[in-house]
Amino acid sequence: MKQSEIKELSTAELQEKLGETKKSYSDLKMAHAISPLENPIQLRSIRRTVARIATELTKRELQ
Repeated sequence: MKQSEIKELSTAELQEKLGETKKSYSDLKMAHAISPLENPIQLRSIRRTVARIATELTKRELQ
């Protein structure tokens, strides 16, 4: 998910998306611990998406 897409979402949508993304990250991380993922770069991508969403939420809280 790109930063421009994140900025367009409402705060409620961002919080919902953050929960979904964190859950998918933890699921992928567990799957990777059991047996290696076909594409381990997915972990980095999802982790960065979580950070982008969290950053946008913090930015909105401060304004």
